[in-house]
Amino acid sequence: MHTADALTDNLQLIRQSARDFAETHIRPRVMEWDESQHFPIDLFHRMGQHGFLGVLVPHEYHGAGLGYREYITIIEEIAKVCGSIGLSVAAHNSLCTNHILTFGTEEQKQKYLPKLATGEWIGAWGLTEPNTGSDAGRMKCVAEKDGDYYVINGTKSWITHGISGQVAVVIVRTGELLDSRGMTAFIIERDMPGFSGGKKENKLGMRASETAELIFDNCRVHKSQMLGAEGDGFVQAMKILDGGRISIAALSLGIAKGAYEASVKYAKEREQFGQPIANFQGISFKLADMATRISAAELLTRQAGELKGAGLKCTKEAAMAKYYASEVSVAVSTDAVQIHGGYGYTKDFPVEKFYRDSKLCTIGEGTSEIQKIVIAREALRD
Repeated sequence: MHTADALTDNLQLIRQSARDFAETHIRPRVMEWDESQHFPIDLFHRMGQHGFLGVLVPHEYHGAGLGYREYITIIEEIAKVCGSIGLSVAAHNSLCTNHILTFGTEEQKQKYLPKLATGEWIGAWGLTEPNTGSDAGRMKCVAEKDGDYYVINGTKSWITHGISGQVAVVIVRTGELLDSRGMTAFIIERDMPGFSGGKKENKLGMRASETAELIFDNCRVHKSQMLGAEGDGFVQAMKILDGGRISIAALSLGIAKGAYEASVKYAKEREQFGQPIANFQGISFKLADMATRISAAELLTRQAGELKGAGLKCTKEAAMAKYYASEVSVAVSTDAVQIHGGYGYTKDFPVEKFYRDSKLCTIGEGTSEIQKIVIAREALRD
């Protein structure tokens, strides 16, 4: 068998595994979790056993040892069923776990990666604060050096798994405001004194993915918990966000595909004027646009994933994929509701949830506007 064929077969096996898991363990409870904003921790422990929480982590740290090609596929298949669960899988893998994998010492990797990769522990990652989202250089969460320790004070907001995560990678200020070398990353464990979860957000969509504050009140952290050197935090975060943006593109792709597939099914079954509505040009052209945009978004996402997987610079491509795929996700979900008519506006059909979930993709891990800034800056550099 040719290597390419083997790769394709392997990818299909992984796709089927993720699809079967989502159909069996997620689909039956999607709306129940959404309505109650329940974050299903038991499900994540189970996903860890299937390798979905350590996709990019090497076998030596109990991970699945797979690449970005497989990672994009897994997120996409889960998001086709539930965006919330897809979002949490993306955040756990590409932010917290990947930050430790990429920048941790061997000792830090041995200590944390096996727990994260197997789903024994859920991971969180903290950059955003109540007053600093895109403007991360003005962060107010500060760590002051005290001998071999750092004392952290401040708040992080909009953090996925802010309450339930047993470990969080946080970027805090150790230097001057606006200094890109004035921020440092630390690994914080849930039981460290002075560290707690705060307010849980009541969200429009992605309701089964926990979003909450991280609060630091004189939290003493030993220097051994630092990732890299003091002052490396911001530069590390920007590199981690390249991978994070690819995973949000994959999430967007999954939501769009889920909405599209539901629309094709409905358009074939729903009859008006004596025939399926799929026969009407107004509907069929919508489906044509949806299919085309999804294919373009997938190509951009896969391209960014290939570059990232090969260890090549992918800042522009990741931003393009995230920007385009997230906007496509919103457009496709909007059309899906329209195709379903009144039914699309009810919770009896899946498209209203895709519609609500999709919007977060244009905001999280850098808004569409920030992606355009990144793309323009990289393009003008060429």
